[in-house]
Amino acid sequence: MWMYCTRCGTQLGDEARFCVACGSPTGVAAAGMASAAVAPAPRRLRRILAGKKIAGVCTGFAEYFGTDVTLMRIIWLALLLLPPNVGLIAYIVSWVVLPKAG
Repeated sequence: MWMYCTRCGTQLGDEARFCVACGSPTGVAAAGMASAAVAPAPRRLRRILAGKKIAGVCTGFAEYFGTDVTLMRIIWLALLLLPPNVGLIAYIVSWVVLPKAG
């Protein structure tokens, strides 16, 4: 099956992305560009200062994992209570390493 350029009327193949005569994109190229434009932005781990209690680390982790901030604070508190202070060290490292949002 053949298709025609809407700009100049040149006959094109089915898989043509651009017109060979005028260079305008065909419907195949436009559909490819539309799907690329709708792609979601990648999630980034960051400190969120809005709604923070200390440094925004728990708020950032809650947003990244899609959980409630209170649940994330309870998880960090449980990590803080573990013996060699794993939670405290991880929190301080996250505070220093994670970039601020906005």
